[in-house]
Amino acid sequence: MHEASIAISLLETVSGLCCQEGFSSIETVRLKVGKAAGILPDALLFAFDVAKTGTVASQAELIIEYVAIGGSCNDCGSQFDSEERYIFACPDCHSTAIKITRGNELQIVDMEVN
Repeated sequence: MHEASIAISLLETVSGLCCQEGFSSIETVRLKVGKAAGILPDALLFAFDVAKTGTVASQAELIIEYVAIGGSCNDCGSQFDSEERYIFACPDCHSTAIKITRGNELQIVDMEVN
C-alpha cells in the first residue's frame, strides 16, 4: 500500500512547513489528486489518519479534491474531460493520437494552521 508512504511524506512536508513558519498545529490539509494518479483515496485517508498521531497534524483533516482526466486530441482538436481512470482514445473521433493534460496530479493545495 503505497498510500502509507505518501501519507508519511505528506505529513513530513506539511509539518515541516508549519513549524518553519512558527505555527503549532495543522487543522486541515487540502490535496488535489488526479483520477489517474494511481492513488486509492480511502486508503490515503486511512493512512493519513494513522500516521498523523503524535504530530502537529494530529487533529488535522485531510480534504481530497479529485481531478478528472482531461486532454486533447491531436487529430480532431477536441478537448475532453472524463471520469474514467484511463483514456486510450478520443471520445469524439476515437483517434488514439491524444495527449493527457490533467488527471495525474498529486499536489498540496493549502493547509490551515494555528
